[in-house]
Amino acid sequence: MVGGRQQRRTRSGCPVSISLEKIGDRWSLLIVRDLMVRGYHSFKQFQESGEGIASNVLAARLKRLRAAGIISIENDSLDGRKLNYRLTEKGIDLAPVVLELLVWGAKHEETGAPCDVIVRMAQNREQVLAEVRRGWGKRDPPPFLPPFQPPLGHVEGRKTRAIERQKRKQR
Repeated sequence: MVGGRQQRRTRSGCPVSISLEKIGDRWSLLIVRDLMVRGYHSFKQFQESGEGIASNVLAARLKRLRAAGIISIENDSLDGRKLNYRLTEKGIDLAPVVLELLVWGAKHEETGAPCDVIVRMAQNREQVLAEVRRGWGKRDPPPFLPPFQPPLGHVEGRKTRAIERQKRKQR
C-alpha cells in the first residue's frame, strides 16, 4: 500500500514501467500540462484546449489521475456545483517530465511552440521549474505558456532546430 490506498499489481518493479502505468497515455500528460502550464482547472477548459479529447475519455483520465494521487478536486468557490481540478504535490513533481517533453518535441518535431520561448526554457531549466513550483503554490497562477498554434509547416520546424543548433554552437 502507498498513501493508504491499495495498489494494483504492476508488471515489473521497474520505475519507468510503473510511471507509465500511471501517466503513460497522451491524454493524462496533456491534462497535467494544462493544469501545470496553462492554468486550466475545469472540465470545460480541458475539453476546449484544442486537443480534441472526447468527454468520456476526459472523465476517465481525470478519474484515473485522481485515483493515482496526481490531481485533486474541490468545489468551485463561486459556484459550488462546479468542480476544479488541481495538481497535488505528486502531480507538480511531473514538471521536469513535462518540460523535457516540451523541449524535446520542439527540438525534433514541427510544432506550434514559439521558438524563442522553448529555447529560453531549454537554457534555463532550473529557473523554469522553480517558477512552475512557485505558481503551483499560488493556487491560481497566470498561464505559464500560451496556447500553441498548429505547426506552420516545415519552415517553422527547421527554424526551431536551426535556433537550437546555433545555441549549442555558442556554448
